[in-house]
Formats: sequence, structure tokens, C-alpha cells
Amino acid sequence: MKIVEVETIVLRNTPPYRGGSLWLLVLLKTDDGIVGLGERPSGNAKKLDAQISLIKDLGDQFVVGANPFDVEKLWQKMFASRHDYRNPGLDMTPAISAIEMACWDIIGKALGQPIYNLLGGRFHEKLRAYAYMPTEGIWENPEKAGEIAIKLVEEGNTACKFDPFQPIFPHPQDYPLKMIRHVAKIFQCIRDAVGDELEIGIGTHGQFSTAGAIRVAKILEEFDPFWFEEPVPPENIDEMARVAAHTSIPIATGERLVTKFEFAELLRKQAAQIIQLDVGQCGGILESKKIAGIAEAHYAMIAPHMYCGPVAAAAAVQLDTCSPNFLIQEYNGGGLHQELFKEPIVFENGYIVPPSGPGLGMELDEAVVKRQS
Repeated sequence: MKIVEVETIVLRNTPPYRGGSLWLLVLLKTDDGIVGLGERPSGNAKKLDAQISLIKDLGDQFVVGANPFDVEKLWQKMFASRHDYRNPGLDMTPAISAIEMACWDIIGKALGQPIYNLLGGRFHEKLRAYAYMPTEGIWENPEKAGEIAIKLVEEGNTACKFDPFQPIFPHPQDYPLKMIRHVAKIFQCIRDAVGDELEIGIGTHGQFSTAGAIRVAKILEEFDPFWFEEPVPPENIDEMARVAAHTSIPIATGERLVTKFEFAELLRKQAAQIIQLDVGQCGGILESKKIAGIAEAHYAMIAPHMYCGPVAAAAAVQLDTCSPNFLIQEYNGGGLHQELFKEPIVFENGYIVPPSGPGLGMELDEAVVKRQS
């Protein structure tokens, strides 16, 4: 079997634009008619033409003519055969990820198996997911957070995340004590409303200085947050490890890291216990499985990042299903996420049900693709 064509499709998402306003899909077509789906998280829409050009470049140089079963060899060629590709970051690696997950989709379809069966088999029958807590009105009225928490629990959710500290930029920065105490009031209102029925993750974006993050953690520790996400900018792992050493709140990070090499350093330095790798950015499905394995050896859990379209989301579900150290999955489905596939991801009562179909387990609805492209 050979790959004979690499095609890209840009889809326009529908409001409220969960996972971004534009989705960049990659289709790998083989000489025996199998089509594999991948997705490159589009990020900045202004860079879309450059992203498409990069995928075409990789396709022309490495992918067309390759055997999709040779995932490891193809990945290494894309990653390391050119001098300027070896340190790819968040421009190159997402393109590699999209092509790699499309290869796995082809392999699964050719063998009639879901991808998780080819990477160790189903470990989880269902996958715990977490919701976002809407923040509108919460700052002015902390009691509203308790009302929203009650609704989330009634809907079957067992965990949520919210981003209480604004503005995000500039960073790193320190927030005044008055603001931190007010965030604590919001946490208290949630605990008063639902007790321990709902885990609460602190969502941040590398906003704090090291000292500022430690101060926030100390004040919020009494509410037992699920995690403290990216307390400091992710590029300085030593400082993130310093925060981790000063708090009992688990540190979560990983959505802006790529490949096993960066995650191995993160874990070796004990900077985080919850690994938020992004399957669509860090290198693809097999690379994510390797990262999950490194995390497992450090008794760390994975909670994959999922701010993306439905194809990359489906790839994350495949990883989750076969990973013993899976903790929880971010989920931003709904709207076009559900319309795009003939049989979309099933989300019920706070859990995702892994698909049983071959490959990614998803088949595009061509009418919806035509409408949104």
C-alpha cells in the first residue's frame, strides 16, 4: 500500500466556535482507495496559508509514495531528515501530527480495527471528561459559581475547569492579594454548593511569576483544586518544578510542549504530575503513546488537551482508551463537532464512550464538509 495524494480541507466552524473558528483537515489517499483523516490544529487563522504550504511540502518530500504502515520511519524522516526540522516547535510538529494520525486511520481501516486495539487494546470502557465553567458574571457575583456548579453536577459532570485570573497578558505577572482572595471566595461558593462532588481545575496560561504562583497556590490549597495548570510559562521547567515543590496542588502542563524529549525533561525534573499533551500538536498518536508511557513510569497521569476540531479530538480518544494512566479528557464538543461525522463521538453524563469502528472510528459526512468548506 502506498500514499498517492495529500489533500487539505479548511472547514468553517459554527458559533460559539468550540475548538477554533477554522479547522484544517488532512486527507491521505492510498492506491487501494483507503482515505485517512488527520487534523492540524489551525491556531492563528492568519497563518493558515503557511500551514497548508508546510503540509504540502512535507507531503511532496516525504509522504507521497510512502507506506502508511511505516509510521515510525515516516515520522523520523519528517522530524529529523532536514536540519531545520529537528527542533520543530508548534509550527512543524502539528503538521507532522496531522499526517501521522491520518496514517493510523488508514492502518486501522485496512485492518478493520480501532487504533487503540493496535496500541495495546481497550483499557477503559468509558472516559471521564471535564467541562468548562462559564465565567460570565461570576466575578461580580461569586454565588453564581455555586449555581453553575450545581447544574454541572446535575448534568453528570464530575470535574470542571475555569480561568479566574484576568488579564492574561502581560506574563509572567503578579496579581494583587485582593484579587487572589476574591478567587478564593469563588472557590468557597462552589464548595458550599456541591461539596466534593465536583473537582475544580485552576486554568491559567503561564501567567504568574514563580513567587506569584506559589502565593496563589498557598491561598487556594484549602479548596483542594484538581490541578494548577501552567502556573508559570512552560519554557522554564526548573521554575515550574520550584512551584510544584511548594504546593500540594498537582501541577498540570503540556499543551504547548512537543515530542517525547520535552516531556521527558518535564517529568525528570518533577515539574508536573498531570500531563496535558495535545495529540494534534505534540507529534501524533504514537508519539503521544510514548509520552504517556514515560509519564506512567513517573506515576504521572495524562489529561489530554482538546482545544481543536473533531478529528484531533477523535485521535485523543484513541490514546485515552489504551492508556492505563489516563485521568480525564478535556472536551469541547457540540455543534459542528457532532454534525461533521456520520457517527460522532458519544458524550453522556460526563463521560466519552470510545468508538468501536476501524481507525479513528469516524466517517465524514460529505454534505456537511461541502457546506462548511
